Amino acid sequence: MIDSAITRRFFKELATMLGTHVNVITVSGKRYTGKFEGYDDKSLSLCLSDVKDSEGNTYHKVFIYGHNVAEIIEAEEPFNLKALAQKLEKVFPQKGAVKILEEAGIILVFNKIKVTENGVEGEGPLAERVKRIYDEFIEEMKK
Repeated sequence: MIDSAITRRFFKELATMLGTHVNVITVSGKRYTGKFEGYDDKSLSLCLSDVKDSEGNTYHKVFIYGHNVAEIIEAEEPFNLKALAQKLEKVFPQKGAVKILEEAGIILVFNKIKVTENGVEGEGPLAERVKRIYDEFIEEMKK
């Protein structure tokens, strides 16, 4: 039972890295840097896009067989969805007003406004208010 919980947690952590830039080091010491597009949960094979290798070669897509992977290093700090949700909850304290869907990388405000790391989707005064909070959050993160 513990093993399955640990495995689920491992793959949940791996899934949070999807869409981010990673450095992959192979068992032979070769390094690949690119956007982490996907993985196979059976073999731990990886798919990277917009890849640069340790020799300076660039590739559109690279698939690395899992047995060759020694390390996966996240090259960028992930978007802090929880921190943004907490900021929104301070402005909209009503129970259930702000829902975070971590697996999907989405925050829903009043089930009308969708917020992701890419911005705010929705219209009207509520969406404008959420967008202002989002913009402030992004500026704070840049500092």
